[in-house]
Amino acid sequence: MREIVLDTETTGFEPDQGDRIVEIGAVELMNHMPTGRTYHQYINPKRDMPQGAFEVHGLSTEFLSDKPVFEDIAQDFLDFVQRDKLIIHNAAFDMKFLNAELRWAKKPTLADDQALDTLAIARRRFPGSPASLDALCRRFGIDNSARTLHGALLDSEILAEVYLELLGGRQPDFGLAPTATTTEVKSVKSPETWQVQPRPNPLPSRLSEKEKAAHESFVAALGENAIWGRA
Repeated sequence: MREIVLDTETTGFEPDQGDRIVEIGAVELMNHMPTGRTYHQYINPKRDMPQGAFEVHGLSTEFLSDKPVFEDIAQDFLDFVQRDKLIIHNAAFDMKFLNAELRWAKKPTLADDQALDTLAIARRRFPGSPASLDALCRRFGIDNSARTLHGALLDSEILAEVYLELLGGRQPDFGLAPTATTTEVKSVKSPETWQVQPRPNPLPSRLSEKEKAAHESFVAALGENAIWGRA
């Protein structure tokens, strides 16, 4: 199963008010594990960068001035994500911008049900607790020290770790998915990682003396070839 963990950076909050995407980052997962394939693109928004947005991601108008516009990278982006599930934190925000940009580029838009919102998952799992990406990193012990500013690819890589923790850890299928490799299964079932240990003290018998005597009488009646009488 292929999934794409995705994040965007923008000039603001509303594409209908002239805000644009300035960065897209994405990480490919296969059967919930990173493959090493990523997508990353800075984008010229064809407008100035508001100071508030610059303070969030550090992408200036000057830096983005020689980057391609969205129309020029739209097909490459669609070719990467295809129709696979998109894992996004606060998915409504990113999907709103992505589909606005795709419409302006006269490209097919993304279906709403293609996105899986990790913010919603976190709020269901931990009701009343902070559910920001930083808060979830603290909860799961994920190192986000490199996240001094928001960055689409870095945030996607961090979100991929958070998503796997939300699913139950780095091996949510316990290595037993149909496509799991022999090595993956062995890593779960290997004697080096887990073994049944003998009890330090045997459990006491639950048989009464009357039950023991009845059993011995029954075995004796079966004759000397009874399996219970063999050493």
